[in-house]
Amino acid sequence: MSTDLQFDPVDVAILRLLQNDGRIANKDLAAAVGVAPSTCLDRVARLRRAGVITGYAAQVDPAAVGRDLEALLMVQVQPHARGVVDPFVAHVLSLPETRALHHVTGADDFIVHVACGSTADLQRLVLDEFTARREVGRVQTHLIFSTWSGPPVLPYASGQ
Repeated sequence: MSTDLQFDPVDVAILRLLQNDGRIANKDLAAAVGVAPSTCLDRVARLRRAGVITGYAAQVDPAAVGRDLEALLMVQVQPHARGVVDPFVAHVLSLPETRALHHVTGADDFIVHVACGSTADLQRLVLDEFTARREVGRVQTHLIFSTWSGPPVLPYASGQ
């Protein structure tokens, strides 16, 4: 989504802080960015209305809920056409193991981030939910050893 919003340093600070702690109290957020609580509330509401802030979510450690094995599945579909892609996307998003789905360019059409309980669960997922589908031409599996999150997403400025 492209936006014509102008972001001043206060907006950027609000975005940075909310991405680091989505539960921060408005009064604490306002104090951290140096504005009145009412001003902060108005700015956050404007960022939400503009579609910049799209929601708030709890982050859950997959291993803490019994999903110790994470993997990236590189998937090719055939043919790569909307009539095939849309049902495939709906299917993958319905799977409880799916953490994220990316439609990409290159040799693979999709990258699916999954979290499973064991290697047997991952094998069942690949065989029963991916390669058993007529449109899936190939699945390549990459186990995830470690993950690091990037910094908060902030407004883009030329040269960055």
